[in-house]
Amino acid sequence: MDFNVKRLAADAGTLFSRAVQFTEEKLGQAEKTELDAHLENLLCRAECTKQNTERIMKQTEVLLQPNPNVRIEEFLYEKLEKKVPTRMNNHEVLGLSMIESGSEFGPGTAYGNALIKCGETEKQIGGAEREFIQSSAINFLTPFRNFLEGDFKTILKERKLLQVKRLDLDAAKTRLKKARVPDARAVVSGLFTVPLVSKRAYMFSLLHVTWVAEQDLRMTQSEFDRQAEITRLLLEGVSSTHAHHLRCLTDFVEAQTTYYAQSYQYMVDLQKQLGSFPSTFSSNNNQSSSSSGGASISVPTIPLSASMLSPSPGLGLSGFHELRNSSGSRKARVLYDYDAAGSSELSLLADEVIMVSSVPGMDSDWLMGERGTQKGKVPITYLELLN
Repeated sequence: MDFNVKRLAADAGTLFSRAVQFTEEKLGQAEKTELDAHLENLLCRAECTKQNTERIMKQTEVLLQPNPNVRIEEFLYEKLEKKVPTRMNNHEVLGLSMIESGSEFGPGTAYGNALIKCGETEKQIGGAEREFIQSSAINFLTPFRNFLEGDFKTILKERKLLQVKRLDLDAAKTRLKKARVPDARAVVSGLFTVPLVSKRAYMFSLLHVTWVAEQDLRMTQSEFDRQAEITRLLLEGVSSTHAHHLRCLTDFVEAQTTYYAQSYQYMVDLQKQLGSFPSTFSSNNNQSSSSSGGASISVPTIPLSASMLSPSPGLGLSGFHELRNSSGSRKARVLYDYDAAGSSELSLLADEVIMVSSVPGMDSDWLMGERGTQKGKVPITYLELLN
């Protein structure tokens, strides 16, 4: 019990000495030991790494899960060490809705079959998105989080300990300075007002105080240097952390590339499947004039396919230019299905051959198409002129 009381008193004295030193430094009444420039740069670099890592993590989490309520829920499950319940993402929910709607319309109908195919594709994209999120969380977010919750917390702990050792060192320097420069009036009065034996005892007391202060300074200096070296080694390890995060960033980019490539391929396959569906021409070309009373502008959609990325075997754009400058008509093959947006347009079916001609005043992206008795505007991007 006696030992514990002494230890408590010593700790209280140390804390009081640190508090006094810290207060005097803030008031400018005490000197402060500055860290070397290299260590200061390492500390700034570590702090910069921490701030940017937190910012990248936050924005990545927003990218992977835009819903803030779901992010909070997942955070709580993680803190409670419970498994996050499996939920469908937006693509999977949309795909399920399309499949159910297509089943109600009937898989035998063109619209119902198209809905089912779109729904299956959306579910595939949802599965690819789920794999991308899981891969990114494991290979990208987890290493970043481990740095913040592990390595950087260790750096902070050692940095605080270094600050404590610095306060102890500066307090020891202050005590030594006071021991070497005692109050002159006290020394003089002590030497001339006390007996010789007391004078010797007094001098030995002053020497003892100085010796103790020097010993204390050497010990605190040694502890400070050792702690500074430990902190420096930890801070220099931030370079290896940057190299590790670079590898994680590469994995994240690869996961993103895989996800977008899969999604693109799924949509290309779906586009091919929808392009093979037959179109109903009569319902599109025989609309009542009342439904088209308002002016409508139709912008054709250009399908993204391999044929659009390579020159077509037909006459190309020069053939359309010649056709617009002449008054005749030419045969053209339809490249893709096209549903007319109004009574003035003509619906098209892939691979059919129609007659096209130029009409004065018509937009350069359109031609007048004829199929038997049916006639209407057609987009040139869906056509290939024949010789």
